[in-house]
Amino acid sequence: MSSSRAFAAVVLTSLLGACGFTLRGSYELPYNTIHVTSRSNSVVAGLVRRDLADSKTKVVGNAKDAEAALTIIEERRDRQILSLSGAGRVREYELRMKVTYQFVDAKGQVIIPTSEILLKRTFSYDDTRVIAKQQEEAMLFQDMERDATGQILRRMIAVKKDPVVRDAPHR
Repeated sequence: MSSSRAFAAVVLTSLLGACGFTLRGSYELPYNTIHVTSRSNSVVAGLVRRDLADSKTKVVGNAKDAEAALTIIEERRDRQILSLSGAGRVREYELRMKVTYQFVDAKGQVIIPTSEILLKRTFSYDDTRVIAKQQEEAMLFQDMERDATGQILRRMIAVKKDPVVRDAPHR
């Protein structure tokens, strides 16, 4: 019995490796220092700072000491009613989160122009379980914050530090 479990574990590990699965490591930006700021109290800005704490990129408090700067321009949460019961009670909500940001280098050149991340989650509502549904809503917003943070960091990694401008092919 234990040898079949060991064999199954080896097969599963081999399949995961073959499909390209790897654990997400730390985010490695092509910058040694970065300044993260927001125009309002932003949870996403705090999460970006926290995620970069495990990387080689140092988050600095002064923009003058940074090679690049991320600005969270706006972070907005919203919820909209999707459906009502026959008695006029809310049955479903759509939660929305919008994060607007910009990424510039130390010279002020725009690396990532002002961009938006729009996230949506749907959840059913039951007014007999108000506390549980409030907790579920908070968890869904936290999930969207983590999702937005990951998207921003992946976009920052994908851009090149000093892009090389190539000539158009001659015809």
